[in-house]
Amino acid sequence: MLDLRLVIDNLEEVRKGLARRNPEAVAPLEAIAELAAARREAIVAAESHAARRNAANQEMSKLPKQSPEFAQRRDELKSLSSELKELEHKRDEIEARIQQVLLGVPNLPDPSTPDGSTSEDNPVVHTWGEVPKFSFEPKAHWDIGVNLGILDFERASKLSGPRFSVLFGAGARMERALISFMLDLHTREHGYREVLPPFLVKDTALRGTGQLPKFEQDLFKTSKADPDKTYDLYLIPTAEVPVTNLHADEVLEAEQLPIAYAAYTPCFRSEAGSYGKDVRGLIRQHQFDKVELVRFCAPEDSAAQLELLTSHAEKVLQKLGLHYRVVQLCAGDIGFSAAKTYDLEVWLPGLSAYREISSCSSFGDFQARRAAIRFRPGKGQKPRLAHTLNGSGLAVGRTLVAILEQYQQADGSVTVPEALRTYMGTDVIRPGN
Repeated sequence: MLDLRLVIDNLEEVRKGLARRNPEAVAPLEAIAELAAARREAIVAAESHAARRNAANQEMSKLPKQSPEFAQRRDELKSLSSELKELEHKRDEIEARIQQVLLGVPNLPDPSTPDGSTSEDNPVVHTWGEVPKFSFEPKAHWDIGVNLGILDFERASKLSGPRFSVLFGAGARMERALISFMLDLHTREHGYREVLPPFLVKDTALRGTGQLPKFEQDLFKTSKADPDKTYDLYLIPTAEVPVTNLHADEVLEAEQLPIAYAAYTPCFRSEAGSYGKDVRGLIRQHQFDKVELVRFCAPEDSAAQLELLTSHAEKVLQKLGLHYRVVQLCAGDIGFSAAKTYDLEVWLPGLSAYREISSCSSFGDFQARRAAIRFRPGKGQKPRLAHTLNGSGLAVGRTLVAILEQYQQADGSVTVPEALRTYMGTDVIRPGN
């Protein structure tokens, strides 16, 4: 969430920054400006009444309790107190409305985020590896997996409907192997602390990272099993939500930073509004596995921390020998909460296209303000908002897709990347295994 004081005191700069995203991002600012003016009036009125009440109280204390003047001052004090409560209630209502509007305002793009309106405007930062070459026409992963007997969409649809899958045999083993490989790499080589969070969270956690209230249609919401519960639970769309909120409403110490977590979770998304996009295969599923990287740091370190986090996600692809490129998202393509984002896009020969496999973002203090995540710079110093960052390290299903397509062989088999062979217990996936 943006700082209200920043918005009020620098309205034109904020307007220009949000306009880099799209015109719709600017629209709420007019309402905020009007509400801020009403808030100032309410505060002045409340302070004036409070001063009058205090003066009346002091005057009354000097009068004899049985005198007519005392009774007059007492009645005046009651009236002023009642009016003050009404003014304070009005002020609180205006502030609540401002907060609600602010929850729908996206983050300001970082100055280093390039201009642009769509993914077509995202500049390529660099590429890694060579585009795989084949002596045959490469197949898409849905054909490879079905032919190998490791991937089944029809049975998944029977169980759960469209956009689900069942993995069998070596497919299931590879999913498990990839999760273990990614977590081992990030914890043993990159210094992350592994965490296994709940897969169901309160709405407060989703509000803290920016999914609510704007993106509720993308979430799966559960019904209350316990009628005494006062809150709803949602299936997590990403481990970013529970892991970032581990430190909600906390004050961290400066020496604890940076904090780095790696978490495997399944993820659940309704994919509202995405119909017609990647409808076949494993690219866009309602349920998928992901290893997420989350970092907390001091504001002055966040730029370097984003580069570090992105390099950690890249290392997974490099160790697996998968050709990919890194693009920087333009202002019109970055996510709601992000200030700066790098996307890792892996090459899929069967589709003759790059597809996102990791999105690494810096959020500045946007999430920290919503979730009240602070740190104390030094002993006795006033707490400051921390900066948060996260990225996929990696999306597991999409990594499996990339392996099937980049390592496919003419006979229909798939070579297992060397880094996975000890986890898989085999060098090649053939029908039946």
